[in-house]
Amino acid sequence: MSSPRRIQIGPERAPWLREGVLPHLLEVLDRDGEEARVVGGAVRNTLLGEPVGDVDVATTAAPDEVVRRVAAAGFKPVPTGIDHGTVTVVIDGAPFEVTTLREDVETFGRHARVAFGRDWQRDAERRDFTMNALYAARDGTVYDYVGGLDDLKGRRVRFIGDPAQRIAEDYLRILRFFRFHAAYGDGGHPDAAGLSACIAGRDGLETLSRERVRAEMLKILVATHAVPGLVSMSEAGLLVAVLGGVPLLASFANMTKLERELSLTHDPIRRLGALAVSTPEDSKRLRERLRLANAEYDRLASMADQWWHVSAATDMRAARELIYRLGAERFLDRALLAWSRAWSEGVADDRWHDLVLLPGRWSAPVFPLKAADFIARGVPQGPALGAALRAAEEEWIAQDFPMDSGSLEKITTVAIGA
Repeated sequence: MSSPRRIQIGPERAPWLREGVLPHLLEVLDRDGEEARVVGGAVRNTLLGEPVGDVDVATTAAPDEVVRRVAAAGFKPVPTGIDHGTVTVVIDGAPFEVTTLREDVETFGRHARVAFGRDWQRDAERRDFTMNALYAARDGTVYDYVGGLDDLKGRRVRFIGDPAQRIAEDYLRILRFFRFHAAYGDGGHPDAAGLSACIAGRDGLETLSRERVRAEMLKILVATHAVPGLVSMSEAGLLVAVLGGVPLLASFANMTKLERELSLTHDPIRRLGALAVSTPEDSKRLRERLRLANAEYDRLASMADQWWHVSAATDMRAARELIYRLGAERFLDRALLAWSRAWSEGVADDRWHDLVLLPGRWSAPVFPLKAADFIARGVPQGPALGAALRAAEEEWIAQDFPMDSGSLEKITTVAIGA
């Protein structure tokens, strides 16, 4: 067995390793004959200069020993996956996943029978990608057993060992391969061996829960190199399989440019609309295939609803009416979708800029007339009152939202007579 490659990261690069509550957890686990190291995303992102999110810990201590030690230290152990060696440790409200070193004895899709151990290399070899199998000790030493450091430097996403075997263990790794390539790759072509294995194992995507597919897809959509990542998926025949329809890659690419041009947040649902929605039926299909939340589906359905009626020629009065009816967010969604599909007019078209930025300059007012205004004029409660209010609101919108008393008096009179 070869020795791992080692490098050192200083406190200025990994403040999380020496600040907050993590050092206390490592101190509890990394002593008295046991070792503990941070593994995965925190190490990877630190070396890439990316923000660090969740911090996961690997340890030689068996799960029951982890529970004993952290409980004795006053921390809260939660046995979230104790059969597979994982204990979530909560310290001052901050959760850390602590997993005992292990190796797969048998695998059944994402379900595996594991054996706990003390061998760091065997633990590394059962993980998905080389860049995710880097371990950092509490003194800042990074251990690399599978070539992850070189792959990080080259921004290559590469499976550990046999890609087909890694994928057969969990078919979600197909989507994770493209997600990590889009997030951490160099924007070029994916690793050839990994891509070939993903294509060969594509039927396994049908065995995955829609919730897991949704989570990975939404992350792909907002990754740094989302456009080339999705192009690679499409060329491999995988994107149609996930979406259940033909992807609109040009519209998606244009949407990413618009968000950048307008300094907008990278919005996964808006981007999903650009990629896959043209009609209300598309929204329904995506809701089912990706198990979208109701609010996510509602946004896509709104984008799909006659987006083609929005154009650079839309006048501001009509735009204000649309903002009033849809709300600012859904107006922006629909206008951006329309713009992403009218690219011949260009990102620099001032008319489009004025249109999509209108919600920042104008807020829809609240309809000022109340039921009491009509009751005072003799309109009885019941269907007639509701009809008068609806007629008055439509007239108020048609007159571009006047608020002066004279206009409102005329609108009331017209609505009563309608």
